[in-house]
Order: sequence, then C-alpha cells, then structure tokens
Amino acid sequence: MNLASARHAWRLVLFQLSVTLIAFPVLIIPGWMYAWSGLAGGLIATLTNAFFALRVFAPYRAQEPGKLLGRFYGAEVQKLLLTGLLFAVAILWLKPLSAGALFGVFLLVQMAPVLIVHKLE
Repeated sequence: MNLASARHAWRLVLFQLSVTLIAFPVLIIPGWMYAWSGLAGGLIATLTNAFFALRVFAPYRAQEPGKLLGRFYGAEVQKLLLTGLLFAVAILWLKPLSAGALFGVFLLVQMAPVLIVHKLE
C-alpha cells in the first residue's frame, strides 16, 4: 500500500468525524437524548474505522503479501468485535437511550464515505 492510500483512508475517517459532529447539534433540536445517542453512534463508527485504518496502514514488508492479507482480515474481525463492545457499552451506560438515533447516526456515518470517495482521486 502506498502513502496516497493511507492519506485517502484518513481523509475518509476525518469526513466521518465531521458527519458525526454535524449530526450532534442537529439532533439537539428533538432533544438531548437523541443528540447524545447519535453522538455515541457516530463515534462508534468513526473510532472503529480509525482503528481499522491504523491496523491496515501500519508499515509492512512488501515481500510478504500473505501477511498483508492476513492483516486485512484480522483488522476487520477486530473492528467488528470492537464495534460490538462499544455498542454494548453505549447501551449499558447511556440512560435514557434512543436506539433509533444511536443506530441511525452509526449507519449514516458508515455510509458517508460513499458521498465523497470520488472526490479523493
């Protein structure tokens, strides 16, 4: 992987963080419960994608492509486990919780890179 790929990945993570931070004040309008729940969902998506980018774009030896593929799969499994753990923490700690805002903003942030990926080239 080259430096440009890593730069694109980090731009996408920053865009996801921006979407999360924009959703927060928008969700204050219906109420603080929705805003905090949405912020938690957006941060879960952003943090787990940042974790994935850190794992995948760490330095590696180009002579070992099999290890690179293993790192991709390992990073994805770890990301899924981390996502589940963070959702469990949010559900247990956020009282009151809006599940719609939590999962809605999570989904919005996960889908956000589709909107700008073509502009990164």
